[in-house]
Amino acid sequence: MTERAPTDWRTDAMRRRIARRYAAERRFRALGLGAILLSAGFLAFLIVTMIAQGASGFTETRLALPIDFGRAKLAVTPEQLRGARADLALAGAGLEGVVDSAAGAAFGANGGAALLSDGAWLRVRDAIKADPSLLRRTATLDVPVASDIDMAYKGAGSATAEQTVAVLRGSLSRGLNIGFFDGADSTDPTRVGIWGALKGSLLTMAVTLILAFPIGVLSALYLEEYAPRNRWTDLIEVSINNLAAVPSIIFGLLGLAVFLGTLGLPRSAPIVGGLTLALMTMPVIVIAGRNAIKAVPPSIRDAALGIGASPVQVVFHHVLPLALPGILTGTIIGMARALGETAPLLMIGMRAFIAAPPTGLGDPATVLPVQIFLWSDEVQRGFVEKTSAAIIVLLVFLLAMNGLAIYLRNRFETRW
Repeated sequence: MTERAPTDWRTDAMRRRIARRYAAERRFRALGLGAILLSAGFLAFLIVTMIAQGASGFTETRLALPIDFGRAKLAVTPEQLRGARADLALAGAGLEGVVDSAAGAAFGANGGAALLSDGAWLRVRDAIKADPSLLRRTATLDVPVASDIDMAYKGAGSATAEQTVAVLRGSLSRGLNIGFFDGADSTDPTRVGIWGALKGSLLTMAVTLILAFPIGVLSALYLEEYAPRNRWTDLIEVSINNLAAVPSIIFGLLGLAVFLGTLGLPRSAPIVGGLTLALMTMPVIVIAGRNAIKAVPPSIRDAALGIGASPVQVVFHHVLPLALPGILTGTIIGMARALGETAPLLMIGMRAFIAAPPTGLGDPATVLPVQIFLWSDEVQRGFVEKTSAAIIVLLVFLLAMNGLAIYLRNRFETRW
């Protein structure tokens, strides 16, 4: 047998070969760095664009409107303002007409009322309820303006609206739009709020978590610790893995057929949305739970059994606590995915116009992604900034959930 001659690394051929290898490595590193920079660039573009378009959605333009309440003589007593029917009393007394008349007297009889938002008189109503002495004197109140005036003051309105803003410049101001955080949907972009959709999302996510988490964790424990290794178990595992990759709209069709068509649950309700999203999230939790349980070393089980623990005690006193950080991380990631879903909720009717926040699991509701979808389909220019502002709120919640998952993983993870 002939011996192989040692490699001569000093020859020109070997040096060229090594040079090509190093060049290929540098190209690979450059491609990887370029991919990271490109991804970061797209992310930065998305964030900057959303902030630039949506930051103004958290503010509103207000008009200083002088109102002579003493001359208007509203037929409302201080006792009525302290009761539960104060809103009805002020509305029945013609407060909306008084506000429109004051706008006409201050800024022109023909177009004064058109400067105000549909909800301007509601701001005046709240001011009177807070200070009933306004009914006996003249006061200047800041009320929200119409959508076209609001957009022109922010620099994105029509030429006609910009001319109006130039005339009213001294009477206009800008402030935080509290109504955006505690209101619901509306046909007027100056009156829309995110709380109705946000509350619907929270209720839907609560139902999803209550159903998907315990069932998913118990399924993972059974499949990993107790299930016999046979053909049926393999079929169940393959089915769960396939369910995790099924398009979300399929779960929407399933929810439409089972929960609405068969069980007759209320349409567009958080209970139905939570049930539908629980079906979609459960396979993700099962897979994450099995991986976390599998990562616990067998020596933990053997040691617990060796000191007399029963198989159930081994699982629930030792294996599950050690696997819980990984299970929680997978659960939060699955919930974050469910929070951003739109297609399955559209199928069960959660795209209705909801003008009031839901008060229970059976009330009509919508969720943040669907609300964003509905606002993006509106033709009024004022909904553009509201859509971007709602996207910012949704991104904050998604980043918070993913940040919580990272914290739990780093805080409680045990390295073996």
